[in-house]
Amino acid sequence: MNEQQNQDKRIALTQSIMSLLDDWSIAATDKVSLLGLPDDVRARHMEHYRSAKAFPDTDTVNQHIEHIAGIADALRTMYPLNAGMGVIWLKQGHKRCDGRAPLSLMVDDGIHGLKRVRALVDCSYAWSVSDAI
Repeated sequence: MNEQQNQDKRIALTQSIMSLLDDWSIAATDKVSLLGLPDDVRARHMEHYRSAKAFPDTDTVNQHIEHIAGIADALRTMYPLNAGMGVIWLKQGHKRCDGRAPLSLMVDDGIHGLKRVRALVDCSYAWSVSDAI
């Protein structure tokens, strides 16, 4: 696969993740944190990722994207008939999140918060993580 095809795939992935975060009604400042973007990326730059700019291809950003996609997929499985319920679930406080909303964990606690939330909604991921311990 040539470099242009890789870039096109990366842009498509970026646009897909941006659309997902928009569906979740995530504020621009929270998107920067949630995606693990570099410190020099500001909330006002998020609009560039909607068109023809790809997310940085770093290990940190890629790990964040992997977990965001895993959480989204698990929420679709949990609520197959009503995607809006997944958004509600993300924004409500939960006992298993120490009373915090899962989205709050994801934004405030970085990769650890993403992993924790993914383990709550994705039993396969939780099993693979516990099996590795």
